[in-house]
Order: sequence, then C-alpha cells, then structure tokens
Amino acid sequence: GDVRGRVVSPFRAPFVFTLPGRPKMAELCGKDLLGNPEQNKSMAFTANERKLHGIRGMLPPASTSMETEIARTRMQFDRLERPLDKYMFLMALQDRDETLFYRFVMDNVTEMMPFIYTPTVGEACQKYGHIMQRSRGMYVSIEDKGSVESIIKEWPAKQVDVVVVTDGERILGLGDLGTFGMGIPVGKLNLYTACAGIHPSKCLPVTIDVGTNTKSLIEDPLYTGLKKPRVRDDEYDAFVDEVLMGLHNKYPGILIQFEDFGNLNAFRLLDKYRGKICTFNDDVQGTASVALGGLIEAVRIKGTRIKDETFVFMGAGEAGTGIADLIVAQMVAEGLSVEEARGKCFLVDSKGLVVKSRLSELQHHKLNYAHEHEPVKSLLEVLKSIKPTGIIGVSAQPKVFDKAIVSLMAEMNERPIIFPLSNPTHLAECTAEEAYTWTKGNALFASGSPFDPVVVDGKTHVPGQGNNAYIFPGIGLGVVVAGVKHVTDDMMRIAARALADEVTPADVDVNCLYPPLSKIRDVSRKIAEAVAEEAYARNLATIPKPADLGAAVKAAMYYPVPNVDCHVH
Repeated sequence: GDVRGRVVSPFRAPFVFTLPGRPKMAELCGKDLLGNPEQNKSMAFTANERKLHGIRGMLPPASTSMETEIARTRMQFDRLERPLDKYMFLMALQDRDETLFYRFVMDNVTEMMPFIYTPTVGEACQKYGHIMQRSRGMYVSIEDKGSVESIIKEWPAKQVDVVVVTDGERILGLGDLGTFGMGIPVGKLNLYTACAGIHPSKCLPVTIDVGTNTKSLIEDPLYTGLKKPRVRDDEYDAFVDEVLMGLHNKYPGILIQFEDFGNLNAFRLLDKYRGKICTFNDDVQGTASVALGGLIEAVRIKGTRIKDETFVFMGAGEAGTGIADLIVAQMVAEGLSVEEARGKCFLVDSKGLVVKSRLSELQHHKLNYAHEHEPVKSLLEVLKSIKPTGIIGVSAQPKVFDKAIVSLMAEMNERPIIFPLSNPTHLAECTAEEAYTWTKGNALFASGSPFDPVVVDGKTHVPGQGNNAYIFPGIGLGVVVAGVKHVTDDMMRIAARALADEVTPADVDVNCLYPPLSKIRDVSRKIAEAVAEEAYARNLATIPKPADLGAAVKAAMYYPVPNVDCHVH
C-alpha cells in the first residue's frame, strides 16, 4: 500500500483499498492522472509508476524527489515580486499538484500565509474574475432556487467535513464583491488543511450568489456572477435555507462556517442555525476568540484579569460586537454579572458612542452596549470620558488610531492595550511602528494584518498578528474528531485560552502576544483537544471518546506526502 491508503496493482485499472481515516481515491492513468491535482506528483513519478500508469513519454526522463520539487517551487516563487503574482502562482500549483502545494505551504507557513490569505487575498478577490485560471468550489445562484438539492447531490465528493460558505456581501473590509468573494472560502479552507490537517478532499468552498449591489462589478464584463441587485428578505432566507439544509442533508454532521456575510444577515443566520446544524460565524466568533486569546496574554503580562479592564471598540459591526460578547463571557466566568461586564465594553460606530439615547436608530446587535452616557461624537473625546485600558479597532478606517489617540492611551495606562484588527493591511487603524513608537515601546499590541518587527530604544518588539487562522482550523479539527453537534460560545472562549497558553516566555520577551505562526499546527492540535474535551463534557459529541484524545487528534491530521512506488506480487 502507500501513504494515501491505496494498493497499486500492475493492472491498468487497479483496485482501490481504503484504510480507516483515509479518503478513497480512484486510480487514474495517462493524461487523466497528470491532470488530477490530488494524485499528480509532477516529476516525482518513478520509472515503475510511469509504466504502471501509462505515462511514459509524457514527462521528462528524470525522476525527482519531493525535496527537489520543493526546491524548484521555491526558485520559481522567489522570482516573483508582486504579492498578487505569488498568490496566482500558488493557486496554479494547487491546481496542478495539491500534495506539493500543501507541503510547500506547510514547510513555509509563516512566509506563505500572507499570500494565500490576508492581506493578499483581498486584492485577489477584487480581481478574482480577472485572474481566475480554474474554477474552485461550488457556486449556487438564486436562479437555482428549487433545484439546489439536485446540484448538491451531483457534487462528486462522497464525504465532506468542512464547508466555508459566503454570499460575498462583506468581503474583509472591501464591501460587496459578489462571486469574486470565492477567494475567501478557498483561502480559509487552504488554512484548515495547512494549519490543522483537515484533508483537502473533505473541504468544500461554497459561494451563494444572490446578486451584487456593486455597480462596477455589474458593469465588468469579466464579473463571474449574476449582474443584478441583491435579493433580500424572505426570498433570500428561503434560498439560503435551501442551500444550508441541502449541504447538511447530504453530509450529515458537516461543519458549516459562515464567512463574510453582511451585518444585515450575519447575526440573524448565526442565531437561526446554530441550534439546528453544526455551524459558527468566523467574522463574529472566530475573530472574537483570537482577539480574546491576545487579551488574555496581555492581561497576564500586566498582572491583571480581563474583568479588571475596560475596552473601547472603534467599530460596532460583526467583529466588534462579537469580540465584546466573548469578552463579556470571559468576565462573567471570572465573577462579574452580565450587566457589570457589558458596562466595561463601549462601542463607537459611524455616529459616535453607542448610547441609550440612540436606541431607536440602533441595530439589534448593538443594543446590549447602549449605555447611559451623554452622546459623544469623536473617538478622542470618548477615550477622555471613558478612560479605557484597551482600544480595539474593527472599523476598516485606516489611521483612525492616530498619534493623539495612541498617545492619550499611553498617558492613561502604563501598558495600554492597542489592537488595530482591521485588514487588509492598508485598512489597519494604525501600524505596529506607530503604536510602539508613540507609546515608547509600552503598547501591548496585536493587529489583524502582519507587520514587521519594530525596534524602540534598542528593544525589539515583534507584533503579534491576531489572525483567525490561530482559531478556526483547530475548532474544525476538534469538531471532526469528536463529531461535535454544535459549536458553542464556551468552545470559542476555551479555544482562546488554549491559544494564550501556547505563548512562551521567549514570545513575551519580544512583546508578542501570540505564538509564532511556525507553531500553528501545534496550536491547532491543542485547540482541537480542548474543543473536543468540552464537547464530551457537555454531551455534544457523537463519536465515542478515544482512550487517548491527544493521539486521536494528532492521527487525524493530514500531512502531505507523495504516493510511494509500490509493487504488488
């Protein structure tokens, strides 16, 4: 047999055997084999394999090792200068040789993550129809209404563990990109595999096309979706339900991750389906969990607890209220009442501080944070009035944390917590250099996009990136291993704690609130164990608990190794 659980026969169409936990993959021959990214291994086919599979003469004579293929890939990658070109190169590699793609990414995860996901994926989505070389994932449009079940039934995968689904209405901080937003589910699932070992054959990116309200896309001849305004209200809800329940019915127990839905729908859909299917919203819950993980480490450095802090959020959408809700849950776990905890979180939206006198105009997700306070328009005045210990940016307003804001935070706090979490990079509320410089190196800093190390007064500060990739892959792995029925808020809080526990004294020495991305598979494994333990404790698991849960999680993680040559006698 080989490492993918197959036995290779000398016959033209060999039998296929499947080992437990391995996906069953059909044997291919000739050009079909070379054109299949799951089984193609480029120049690494041995002479015997070339004979067995009928591909002699279709490749140059030399047979190379995986290491040689990685070296060739590295050379080609390094010749490219623009981030978008590197993104396109990596996606083409995935389309050609999936095993080599994941091995290259996993071996260089810190370097590759900004190219396969944020910030580069933002530009890729803006130009998705212009750079698309091969369609990936499932598209269902409102014109398929009433026949979605048959579309899903035709999908070739017999087993899918994780779906990432978007309707493209709020892609990162870039707005309504419609079907161009498919780059987000594709990128997120690349990270499920690279960071947590969810097998790529069991990942499914899905885009729901209900139109777009972006005029430039409707006028773009290369736009890949329906060129009409977005469908809303009952028709929208019925169609989304048809898609979600269709996926759930074909793949029972599947994890469905909501991604980049607009504020109008994100909270509603999460509330509607979280008790029906296994689901979570990464923009609301994943962002909250990774932010809480950074905050737990920040207060650990300060010698305080989350309940001792007061936070102002610049931005009151999905991310802002999601983070606030999870902070409240943590404060309650530390002994505060819900009312006391909410009283330590203040939201600022486009009209200023969220206060009770604005109740009639507030969206429902802001209501819990509408406090008794006089109206305040500017962020600077809000900070002077509230005197927070931390500010969290989720506004997609670049440079809103200016020198006056950051300097005031430093005046009020010995170690101010400054989290500009908006991405891509050009939308960050401030840079790492600005935060460390304006606070004389005292900021406890984390950002949504990566920044280079900063030296202030001779001390090096390594800014931690509050990347959701620390959280959602491990959540998914835990769900798969335990067969989790529902993803709870407590699981998100527990994941945050598990993330913070992976920060070492060496990380703290350089002022970094997160473990290095190079350790992300270890982090995902720890989070998966914690999530699975919580599921077993709360009777939310459908798979019997293994004697050694840690070993079971580790065994479930895919690692890309090429098929080995194999002789059958």
